[in-house]
Amino acid sequence: MVKKKKEDEIPEWVTDEIQNAKFKKPEELKKSGYILEFYYEDNKIDVQLYDAVEDGRHIVTMDVPKSVKMDDLLKGEVYEFVFDQHKAPLSKKVSEYLEKEKEIEMNAIYQFELKSLELLDVGSNEAEDDDAEE
Repeated sequence: MVKKKKEDEIPEWVTDEIQNAKFKKPEELKKSGYILEFYYEDNKIDVQLYDAVEDGRHIVTMDVPKSVKMDDLLKGEVYEFVFDQHKAPLSKKVSEYLEKEKEIEMNAIYQFELKSLELLDVGSNEAEDDDAEE
C-alpha cells in the first residue's frame, strides 16, 4: 500500500533545516511591555512588547532563567525586559517554500531568552503615595 502524502505535511528537508538551524551570537535588547501568559512547566512567558522585535512581532515567548522566580511576576504590569534575541537565518529555498506553499513569511527563526526584568512604576501616583507613608 502506497502511503499518500498529506497536503499539509512539510517536506523533511524543510523540517531538517528548521530543527537544525544555527543560531548566531545573540543580540541583547531592552524593551518594555507586559506579561500575557505564564508557562510554568516550560519556564517560559509570553510577553507583549510596546516596540516590535526585528521580525515585526510585538508578542514573543521568552525562556525564563531559573534565577527569576515566575511566581513573583505579575501579569499585565509594565516591565522593562532585558533579553537576548537569538537569530538563525533560513536558506532562501526554505523561505520561498514556506511563503509559496504555507503562506508563512519567515526568513529566520528567533528565540528570546530573558536575562532580567524590572517592574516599572508607570504613571501610578497611588504607588508613590503608599511609599511616602512607609
